[in-house]
Amino acid sequence: MALINTIREKSGVAVGLVAVGMVLFIVGGDLVGGNSRLFNRNDTTVGEVAGQKVELADYNNALEQAKQAFIAQQQRQPDDQAMGFLRDQAWNQTIYRMAFQPEWEKLGLSVSGDEEWDMVQGDNISPAIKQAFSDPKTGQFDRARLIDYLKNLEKLPPENQAAWRNFEANLPTERIANKYNALLKNSVYVTTAEAKRFEQAQNTKATVKYLFVPYGSISDSAVKVTDAQLQAYLDKNKGKYKVEDGRTVEYITVPVVASKEDSAAVKTSIADLATQFASAPVDSLFVSANSEQPYNKAFRSPADLPEELRKQLPLIQGKVYGPYAENGTYSLYKVTGASTGTQSAARASHILIKAEGATPEAKAAAKAKAQDILNKIKGGADFATLARQFGTDGTKEQGGDLGWFGQGRMVPEFEKAIFGATAPGLLPNVVETSFGYHVIKVTAAPTKQTYQVAEVKKTIAPSDATREAAYAKAQELKGQATDLESFRKLVTKDKTLVKQEAKNLDRAARNVNNLPNARELVRWAFGFNQNGDETKVGDISEVYEMGDQYVIAALTDQRSKGTATVANLRPELTALVRNEEKAKLISAKLPTAGTLEEMASKYGPTAQVGTAPDVVLGQGNLTNVGFEPLAVGKAFALKPGQKSAPIQGEQGVLVVEPVSVTPAASTAAIKATQQQLLQQRAQQQDSKIYEAIKAHANVKDNRTKFF
Repeated sequence: MALINTIREKSGVAVGLVAVGMVLFIVGGDLVGGNSRLFNRNDTTVGEVAGQKVELADYNNALEQAKQAFIAQQQRQPDDQAMGFLRDQAWNQTIYRMAFQPEWEKLGLSVSGDEEWDMVQGDNISPAIKQAFSDPKTGQFDRARLIDYLKNLEKLPPENQAAWRNFEANLPTERIANKYNALLKNSVYVTTAEAKRFEQAQNTKATVKYLFVPYGSISDSAVKVTDAQLQAYLDKNKGKYKVEDGRTVEYITVPVVASKEDSAAVKTSIADLATQFASAPVDSLFVSANSEQPYNKAFRSPADLPEELRKQLPLIQGKVYGPYAENGTYSLYKVTGASTGTQSAARASHILIKAEGATPEAKAAAKAKAQDILNKIKGGADFATLARQFGTDGTKEQGGDLGWFGQGRMVPEFEKAIFGATAPGLLPNVVETSFGYHVIKVTAAPTKQTYQVAEVKKTIAPSDATREAAYAKAQELKGQATDLESFRKLVTKDKTLVKQEAKNLDRAARNVNNLPNARELVRWAFGFNQNGDETKVGDISEVYEMGDQYVIAALTDQRSKGTATVANLRPELTALVRNEEKAKLISAKLPTAGTLEEMASKYGPTAQVGTAPDVVLGQGNLTNVGFEPLAVGKAFALKPGQKSAPIQGEQGVLVVEPVSVTPAASTAAIKATQQQLLQQRAQQQDSKIYEAIKAHANVKDNRTKFF
């Protein structure tokens, strides 16, 4: 939306396209993509919503409209990442339209002709139209501009007229959707009793004494957990473990890294350019023709020059410096101009001594320490050595070196001291700033000298030969991996290889861990393998190219929509069940009589007794223990002095005993609390309505067959 005004200034026609794009993003559909059906299969169904099939052609139509809206707004074609977003956008809006339509019809929701007119020219104009026809300077809606546009609509090209008509046709859907959401949102209510209960939970405080035995006090190896126990726990807690389709893969990457030969070739190439650069008649054109970085004509102070050039100061006009190897790039620099700037730049080192407190005594001690360091340096001690020994900021490891910097980049007191110097050297006095006390050494005197530098840069990139060698290695590995066992043995045969795992990938995933643009690998995991059969656990993928690496993968697990299995959740379930068993052991060993201190003494040294002040019921935290909502809730249910039975908590077993409870003060602002809770609930309704209708529609997403 931020680009709409710019687009409108370029063309009145574009206004219509952008406005169309706005609504299409809300209610629209889809048109591009999906011509990549695998293995000549004739199935053109990309999914199912509320018992209705979603055909590829319809989905593509929605995607194309979303794509055109993107182009109109961003003034560029969508890249792979943007197309992934647009596909998800088009799918979600397809779900919205198909799942919500029956609900609207049940309620008899409709939009009259008068309402449609009102959305375009009346008192309740569509927000998309208002945004598109707002003044870029004031942000105010320009009704006259809209009316003028509509009057001249018939004079626009046919495709723009069609786009506007399509936009108008979607307005009723937008209005019905707003009516439906408003109907449900306005049914949200918070009772006075709820508001009072919330106030009490947030403001009632207690001091709670507790006995705590952490689960970690019992070795994991002392508790054996069986598959039957894991399954029983999962069966009891099915509601917590609802999952979507998922796939787990293991993968090996073969990186494509520039070789010594590649580096040498780039070095030779840029060395040849150095001779030509020295005699180039027009430096800007030479840079444009030979550099990967555009020409920069700005004059720069030493603070803004590359480090390799700063080492050569003062620079000579007309001279070519380099080539230098810097961060995977070879660089040439030609000084094309020199001038005097308006502000100075300097280089300095410092040793910062911070006061250990805000008292006058602490500040005096810090100043005295800084003065002692200054005296030692004046006596011949090495500045960098003392900086590493006594410095208290991030420069200490560099011997206090701050590098070059221009005026305006440091605090005033520091700048005044440095830019007041006329020559390099140790400043005679300690300098005080808001950070502390500084011992300062000017390593390059302030200067206003600036340089204009033309730069030629060449990245040290892998050659075609290097890339082909990496691909050949990946194909060789693929040939050796005929099944999951042989795939896993690859890393034992070749210690340079690293096998990684990506667990429970979802259908829409575009990345696999840190592998970008891994959509084809995800599609393979969910769809079909090279032989045309459905991908099964143990199958090995083809070789995929992802940036500067080749990847081969093995499917190691698949998860169906519904409740997760023990196999999917084994580590998590094992930890939970193990803690349950530990809780039984701890509870059985804890004595039931006596004070908390006596109980802890009889239990042993791993039992801890403490007191948590200001415990809040609505927060569920115990000081020095952590988040323990069950124990906190139990403490508020007891009278002061009463002890609870052993409680199986999050971090261990607890016995709690409230010492005192301070009730929440009565407040007359209960209406304000009621309104606050109402607003919070209302803000959540749009997403909750969508998720509820989506769940009821039993959505089946098979887009991985095509995208």
